[in-house]
Amino acid sequence: MKLLVTGGAGYVGSVCTALLVERGHQVTVLDDLSTGHADAVSPSARFVEGDVATHAAALLAEGMDGVLHFAAKSLVGESVEHPELYWFGNVVTSLKLLEAVRAAGTPRLVFSSTAATYGEPEQIPITEDAPTRPTNPYGATKLAIDHAITSYANAHGLAAVSLRYFNVAGAHGGLGERHIVETHLIPLVLQVVTGQREHITIYGDDWPTPDGTCLRDYIHVRDLAEAHLLALEHATAGAHRIYNLGTGTGFSVVEVIEACRRVTGHPIPAQVAARRAGDPAVLVASSARATADLGWRPELTSLDTIVGDAWQLIQQRAGVA
Repeated sequence: MKLLVTGGAGYVGSVCTALLVERGHQVTVLDDLSTGHADAVSPSARFVEGDVATHAAALLAEGMDGVLHFAAKSLVGESVEHPELYWFGNVVTSLKLLEAVRAAGTPRLVFSSTAATYGEPEQIPITEDAPTRPTNPYGATKLAIDHAITSYANAHGLAAVSLRYFNVAGAHGGLGERHIVETHLIPLVLQVVTGQREHITIYGDDWPTPDGTCLRDYIHVRDLAEAHLLALEHATAGAHRIYNLGTGTGFSVVEVIEACRRVTGHPIPAQVAARRAGDPAVLVASSARATADLGWRPELTSLDTIVGDAWQLIQQRAGVA
């Protein structure tokens, strides 16, 4: 297929692009490099530097078979402080993309959504039928885009899939996390090992969990990318399907730190601080629907494997592995 990948120079988008070209697809990556990296784009893909709102229409007019839409602003804290950046950068931009899709007659869309659409979950594991009550503008903008996609699918026959995923981690094929502002636990813990921070902070050790620290569902970026390819294949005209992606298993903050200690051989000092407002105790996904409909099953589910892949890439970048 001839495909457009927005945000394909970012973490998940670059891994997905790499798998797409491996499978023989013709891929054009559109990224403004505000958070992505040009050297993360597969050399077998065509790269266009630019923003989605301005450049997507012309690229889709070339006759694309589908779009994988990763481009977005995704920092929860920033979305609270500057919601305008998120309503314009995520929602307005995505609406312009949907209009370009409609005008060009592009048949398929796979959207990178988020578990933040659910907010504080009532039940664990979280299913797609759970109430959507986002607690920050980031989650609210992603939910708004999901609603827009549903209406376009119903009205214009678009075959659309939204994938709501939880904590993405790991690395694949020399591609991994390189965020300007890092908020994810595993790379933050590994920054202690590389000397970028003195210790890792644990926000609360009195949560209602086995060891008192928050539980999260970690999914390997390679498994996540595979799900996007399956979603592209199974998208159905006139339908917008939503799937949660996770392993169905939660790992605590303490368990993540211990895994990083095992993998790196570093003691990794940790300090406990007060809970952060808005942090749920447990976030674990049910992927039963994705398994049933898409045939997707995560394979790289070991926490040591996820951490090990991330650590190996850090060492490669430092020239020590």
